[in-house]
Amino acid sequence: MIVTEKITNHEFGKMVQAASTVLNQNAEFINSLNVFPVPDGDTGTNMSLSLASGLKYEREETSDSVGKLSVALAKGLLMGARGNSGVILSQIFRGFSKSIEEKPSLDAQDLAEALSAGAETAYKAVMKPTEGTILTVVREAAQAARNEANEGGSVVTVMDKASEAAKVALASTPDLLPVLKQVGVVDSGGQGLAFVLSAFDDILNGREISEDQQHQPDNTEMDEMIDAEHHRSVQGKLNPDDIVYGYCTEIMVRIGKGKEVDHKFDYDTFYKYLADLGDSLLVVNDDEVVKVHVHTEHPGKVMAWGQSFGDLAKVKVDNMRLQQETIIENDAEEAASEAKASENIPETAIIAVASGEGIQTLFKSLGVTHIISGGQTMNPSTEDIVNAINDSQAKEAIILPNNKNIFLSAEQAAEVADIPTKVVHSRSISQGMTALLGFNPESDLDGNTASMEENLSTVKSGEVTHAIRDTELDGIQIKKGDFMGIVDGKIKVTRPDMIDTSVAMVQSMLDEDSEIVTIIYGTDATEEEANKIEDAVMAIDGDLEVEIHEGDQPVYPFVISVE
Repeated sequence: MIVTEKITNHEFGKMVQAASTVLNQNAEFINSLNVFPVPDGDTGTNMSLSLASGLKYEREETSDSVGKLSVALAKGLLMGARGNSGVILSQIFRGFSKSIEEKPSLDAQDLAEALSAGAETAYKAVMKPTEGTILTVVREAAQAARNEANEGGSVVTVMDKASEAAKVALASTPDLLPVLKQVGVVDSGGQGLAFVLSAFDDILNGREISEDQQHQPDNTEMDEMIDAEHHRSVQGKLNPDDIVYGYCTEIMVRIGKGKEVDHKFDYDTFYKYLADLGDSLLVVNDDEVVKVHVHTEHPGKVMAWGQSFGDLAKVKVDNMRLQQETIIENDAEEAASEAKASENIPETAIIAVASGEGIQTLFKSLGVTHIISGGQTMNPSTEDIVNAINDSQAKEAIILPNNKNIFLSAEQAAEVADIPTKVVHSRSISQGMTALLGFNPESDLDGNTASMEENLSTVKSGEVTHAIRDTELDGIQIKKGDFMGIVDGKIKVTRPDMIDTSVAMVQSMLDEDSEIVTIIYGTDATEEEANKIEDAVMAIDGDLEVEIHEGDQPVYPFVISVE
């Protein structure tokens, strides 16, 4: 039986919510599909956080047009995109939204064309598209959707076919990408997208996600989500008397509960009355509750209207004129602080992504002007990087991602930043530090980028961590709990003992031109253990120079470079 004839704003909002919920629930499972059995596999986390950002923007869009809601979703995904998987997911929905941005609702053909546009945009976003990844999954899903729509299918059957095709394509990824078959997993990004499409399909078929599965934001989260822009906006010059609607009013209504109920809940009826009471209106609901945010002169009327549909589970009213008076009072102090900060604005901002206080200090000592906290286990979003660039107030910027999974986010940030920005494609902390030696304050942006990129090849980067599962990769048997030595992204050695693994890894990195070995120990290692590695390395080649630094980095007890 066809449950849904067209996708309206109501269905679309539930689809996005369901997909976000499912990704959140399955983030750890998706993480576990990482090809390398390291504890920083974060595809699921990245996709979940990226879509959560998209959901926030979609909820804040007050239009009832599916096209406008999809544009908001795509914007939120773009700004919240984390890691390559999050960026590609954002590109899928960027293409999806551009195809339907003028559509108030979607029929079967609209849906199929939007999925196809999403697949096309995602492929264009990747410089060298690889089959056996999320790209294969979205392409096959889109093709199945087109075929069904062309045969006269409904939005439900189009989504059925797309979801089924995504699952079949996902199962085929090990046959297309040998490394997946070698390890015995499907593509993690493809799995995430399959979850998204399956959640869409569930909603269109009337298969609601149960209440205990949904992640509903608590009061604090809702306050931050819908008021963040209001409270952070630059309003210092606004006269409080010029505020037309002075009361920021929020209510949460338990639909159908209470003694004052005399209306059956209908979204359009509920919304239209509130729309006449003020502006900045946001109405979010499911089957049990409706949440309202509105700026109005009549908070009492908002509450009374809510009570006619159910009892009030939450009420919050802020006097924005009073808040504005406080903002104005603080202006002089803030302006003085900003003036002082502007004295130290660099010509070129060098922005590095790094985790660990010691590593961050090392980067600053080498000339980095701004640090974005993150890297392993927590990739910064496109928005995080854009904010760091724009907040630097410099004339130009250089980004050191120090992790290949941050490349796409960094490149997207460079495209939308307010100032000219380049990305130096450092894959590791060691490469990032070596790249800095190529920076010349007298050179221009292109010259520095080229010089820093050239320096990347002069260092070998090694990382030591533990395996989170048994597997075999590149002919190496890996046991859960053993330590692995990873050199320039490839597992070279694995042994039960951390020190033995580290020394064997360094030995595999040495050649006749090697001169300097730098050992950075993290939170799961000690200086004493670093000294043991130094002694073993010097026993191999007494002419080497060994440096030891405390990095405080997570996940990797040792980050070791050879130059």
